[in-house]
Amino acid sequence: MNSEQKPAHKEVYNINLDTKFQHLELIDVPSIVAACKEKWQNYTLTEVNDSVVRIGIVEGEFHWHKHDNDDEFFFVLSGQLLIDLEDRTIELNPNQGTTITKGVMHRPRAPHKTVMLMVETNAIAPTGD
Repeated sequence: MNSEQKPAHKEVYNINLDTKFQHLELIDVPSIVAACKEKWQNYTLTEVNDSVVRIGIVEGEFHWHKHDNDDEFFFVLSGQLLIDLEDRTIELNPNQGTTITKGVMHRPRAPHKTVMLMVETNAIAPTGD
């Protein structure tokens, strides 16, 4: 392995799959963001039927991955999220979103601190299949 090759999943992500808020509880996004001290932090905010809403407070790159059985929705609240696909990059700025179709290889990355919401099934493996 040369110095430019990286082993899969070398990166460290803090992904919390436990539901942080129950129905009818107030979800205060600025408080969650202010408390975040890590470069790549995901929290499951709440469950909606068979889906979850997650918040990502991220900076840097996630690894290339795909979800064989699940679509994934990204919506940027602040910062900028770049989602690399095999043939292009989708650029998301505040108040913009996109859905990544199941089975599509992708790599999210944030050139600076970015806050985003994600909506996905509660069965998805956030790091990919």
